[in-house]
Amino acid sequence: MTQTAAAAKPRLLRVGVFGGAFDPPHWAHRTLAEVALKQLELDVLHVLPTGHAWHKARVLSAAEHRLAMCQLAFGDLPKTRIDTREMRRQGPSYTADTLHELASEYPGAQLFLLLGADQLQAFKSWMRWPEVLQQASLAVADRATNVGADAALASGQVIDLSNTDLPFERLLMPLQNISATAVRARVGQALSRSGALEVLVPQAVASYISLHNLYQNPT
Repeated sequence: MTQTAAAAKPRLLRVGVFGGAFDPPHWAHRTLAEVALKQLELDVLHVLPTGHAWHKARVLSAAEHRLAMCQLAFGDLPKTRIDTREMRRQGPSYTADTLHELASEYPGAQLFLLLGADQLQAFKSWMRWPEVLQQASLAVADRATNVGADAALASGQVIDLSNTDLPFERLLMPLQNISATAVRARVGQALSRSGALEVLVPQAVASYISLHNLYQNPT
C-alpha cells in the first residue's frame, strides 16, 4: 500500500460502551466517562443504565429514577448518549447482546467496553464473556480494594491486576474511593442533608436524590 493510499484510509469510528446500575451515578462514574472520551478519542459514548440486573441480589431503584440521574450526571458531556435499550429489554440483559446491537448500528466500528478493575476481576463470571471479548476492547479504570460504605475518600490500596490474563487498556484516571453503596449509605446520615452528598455525586444528582427521597433505607 502506498503512503497516499494509507493516508486516504478512513479512520475507524470509535464507540465507547459504559454500562452499570448507576444507582446512583457518582463522581467516579463521571470522571471515568470524561477520561475515556479523551484518552480513547471516542466519537460517541453510550451510557447504558442496567435493566434487569441478573447478577445483583438487591432490587434496583426504579428505572425512571436511574435514567433521570444518568441524564443529570452525563447529559452535558459531549459525544455522550444516554442509551435506554437495556432498560427496555425484556428479561435479563446481557452485555454481549448490547454489543451485538451496537456493532450492527456502527458497522466496522471499534467498540470499547469501559470497566472498573473490580469488574475486570469478575469478567469471566459474566454470561457469554468470550463473545464480549471478541466484540470489544476492554478499557479499565483502577479501583481501590475498599470502596464500601466505610471507605475513606482518600486514595487507598489499588486492586492488583498484574495477574490478569485478559487483554485490556488502562484508563489513566485518578483513584476515587467512591461507590454507589457508599452514596446510598450516606443519604440516611444527617451530614448528607447539609450538602456532604455532593462530595460523592454531582450536585444535580444530589438534588434529585433529596427531591425524590431516594435511598432512605439503603442497601
